[in-house]
Amino acid sequence: MVALAARAAGPAAALVVAVAESGPLGPAAPRLPLAFESFLYLRPAHQALQEAAGPVLSFYLEDPAAGRTVAQLHVALGPADDEARSPAQAPFGGIQMASDLPLLALHQLLDAAEAALRQRGVRRLALRGYPFAYDPAGAAALAEALRQRDYRVALAEQNYHLDPALPYEADLHPSERRRLHKCRRAGLHFEQEPPFLLPRAYDFIQACRHERGQTLSLPLARVQELFRRFPKEHFLFSVRQPDGAWAALTVAIQVDKQVLYNFYPASPLRCNSFSPVVLLNEGLHAFARASNMAVLDLGTSTLDSGPNASLLRFKRHLGGVAGLRLSWEREL
Repeated sequence: MVALAARAAGPAAALVVAVAESGPLGPAAPRLPLAFESFLYLRPAHQALQEAAGPVLSFYLEDPAAGRTVAQLHVALGPADDEARSPAQAPFGGIQMASDLPLLALHQLLDAAEAALRQRGVRRLALRGYPFAYDPAGAAALAEALRQRDYRVALAEQNYHLDPALPYEADLHPSERRRLHKCRRAGLHFEQEPPFLLPRAYDFIQACRHERGQTLSLPLARVQELFRRFPKEHFLFSVRQPDGAWAALTVAIQVDKQVLYNFYPASPLRCNSFSPVVLLNEGLHAFARASNMAVLDLGTSTLDSGPNASLLRFKRHLGGVAGLRLSWEREL
């Protein structure tokens, strides 16, 4: 691992940007402890599992006086020498930062990242940001810094979430409330499943997606590896019928101590009259609330052809709060 340091003049001069290239064990860890809890997808251990065509450059903005790393960015070099992106393979990448980090400090980190990429012949950088609900102030600061640097918004998505502090049924659409009560009357119930059932659960989820003309983004082996490497952050939840058969399943991911992400929800067409995913989300909401989380992330509703109108409507009917999720591009 080779680490470089770049200093800036002016008010941000006390900060240092450390740059490191990934090695045989994956992306480099920060030299100084983080001043914030890293999102799961930005941890070097998770980055090491993300398939990347080339090396990953890790940029850490350090505050030597405080002995802390105050921002981080991981950039994967693409199959073509002139492109790079963040993340390599994850729901999001981009920059995560400590609270109240000055905008000038973000520019310092981006200056160093862009300069390092240009030195390698990279001509285009793509960044996929986290949902604004995860850190509204940080997401807004990053968006402003990128706007000032002439990054183009390549994709603007609606991302829905629930607030676990609020009662689940309070904002349910009447039709979904009726389905929730129908599930209860029929004896359907929410359960947390043991990880050893993951192969069967994956087949169930895959079959449900296939019925709807959809595919899964990750193979079973990759999902199993994530459960093995991050057992405290990955969960398998279900809705079971009285006879024990599955009516709905999901893989849920704890992105950090505040956020639970409903990653792979699925239910077979035969259960449409019950809509057991409504009961599944009630269980996730209760789990997030008991764990003192602030966000139950329902994700975006975007297909290759554009927004998935029916899924957007369903998330609104659940009482989902719409927020932004942005992806940016810039020619370097």
